[in-house]
Amino acid sequence: MHSAAQVFSANLLAALSELEVQEVFLAPGSRSQSLAIAAQQLHDANRLVLRVRIDERSMAFTALGAAKASGRPVAIITTSGTAVANMLPAVLEASHSGVPLILLTADRPAELRGVGANQTTNQVGIFGDAVRSCIDIAAPMDPVDTNSVKELAEKAVATALGINQEFPGPVHLNLCFREPLSAAEPNASDLYPGARLSEQDNYQPRFAVVTGEKNTILVAGAEAGVEALEAGEAFGWPVFAEPSSRCRIGANAIIGYPALLEEEKDLADSIQRVVVYGKPTLSRQVQKLIARKDVELVVIKSKLMGPFNPYGNAAEIVDEITVNGEVSNDWLARWRVAAHNWLSVQETSKSLDRRKIIETVYEVSEIDDTIVLGASRMIREADTWAPAKAIQVFANRGLAGIDGTIATATGIALGGEGSFTRAIIGDLTLLHDASSMIEDVEEDINLQLIMVNDQGGSLFEKLEVRNVVEEAVFDRVFRTGQKVDYWSLANAYGFSYFCPTNEVELRSALTTIGRVLIEIKL
Repeated sequence: MHSAAQVFSANLLAALSELEVQEVFLAPGSRSQSLAIAAQQLHDANRLVLRVRIDERSMAFTALGAAKASGRPVAIITTSGTAVANMLPAVLEASHSGVPLILLTADRPAELRGVGANQTTNQVGIFGDAVRSCIDIAAPMDPVDTNSVKELAEKAVATALGINQEFPGPVHLNLCFREPLSAAEPNASDLYPGARLSEQDNYQPRFAVVTGEKNTILVAGAEAGVEALEAGEAFGWPVFAEPSSRCRIGANAIIGYPALLEEEKDLADSIQRVVVYGKPTLSRQVQKLIARKDVELVVIKSKLMGPFNPYGNAAEIVDEITVNGEVSNDWLARWRVAAHNWLSVQETSKSLDRRKIIETVYEVSEIDDTIVLGASRMIREADTWAPAKAIQVFANRGLAGIDGTIATATGIALGGEGSFTRAIIGDLTLLHDASSMIEDVEEDINLQLIMVNDQGGSLFEKLEVRNVVEEAVFDRVFRTGQKVDYWSLANAYGFSYFCPTNEVELRSALTTIGRVLIEIKL
């Protein structure tokens, strides 16, 4: 039997495998069967890795994690209908984080839309402006124009990577198929379409040239990257680095900076300029600093997220920065001394509190290990207590939701090659994504879920609402504590379970390989 759908799918997946797509995630479905067959053929030929999931929401977040860790575009295959809609949360996070995903959604032919056909809705534009591009591809007919299929793959990958576009991000290819939906031939592994990525156009970066005299702070938000680290060290600036900035490293990183901005008023008032890399969103103190009218704000455009200018007060928004003149060494020294003095007077607990958990996990983690932080309470604790250490730290801070954290960590762990991926999360973050704990028997990963069980949304304790409503109302509509037997939950999903009560027991649990749930009751 011949199938135009199979010819199209085999050529599309073969072309994607020639580009930078090395991983494909698939949730089973009927309308997408030609794509599934082609992906499996390429997997068998070692031209890409196919990973199969049963839940499109979880799958999309897992693909997000894989793309975050590798920096390469990851393709996702779904059938039609609600399967597509289930990917929206992960697509939104990918869009706001600049993560390259290629969404291959199978669909009925266009003439079946709006006439009551089974499992059919208007999938075109379903992700709105969260995708960099949405292309509706008519159902292929014989003879299939394989050159056009190759060009479609090239365009999709280039757009997802941000080549000659403003920023990388997800791309949606809505693929209509008519019956017959699949065939044994052609075998995708026999096809080499010769797909190539276009070259980036010559781009002249815009520079800011600033004087060295002003007391300058470098604020490194989410995904700030190595450029921020290099700038801070080159110009001798104190660096306020969020945990997921990738530059909380070295002598310039100031630990406890949110507290210092509040408690060291004279030092904070001496700040004359702030240079922002990435997307800083964790600290209210930093937001107040950025919004100050007496501070010159220079924003470096993020290659992933775009410029950060929520208050509209940036003096310059540029691609790169350089300094004209000398920078006083005394300025950095004052901040380092203040940080040292502040940390030395903080009370340390012998029991497991949030600080001890953060410090212990960071201490035992090696350079090849990875830490994933839940987007709510625990990343803010890490912002205060995490040491300056050369270690990969990830968090979903594009839209800062707790959804999909376990799946994201799983996607990151898939590329770990024996190292540990440690996710530090709260109990609600775990429960929100507990279905992502399901095991794929083909995958051998070291994934540790370090769950800080503080009985619900403790972050709300720090917000104004805590003093606005009565305690019973607060507990019911904000804190929302749950009663769950986590030992049973861990066993149901094949996780080892530990419930340490002190640092020694926690350190022992953190040496356990495989998939591990560590519950720490506060």
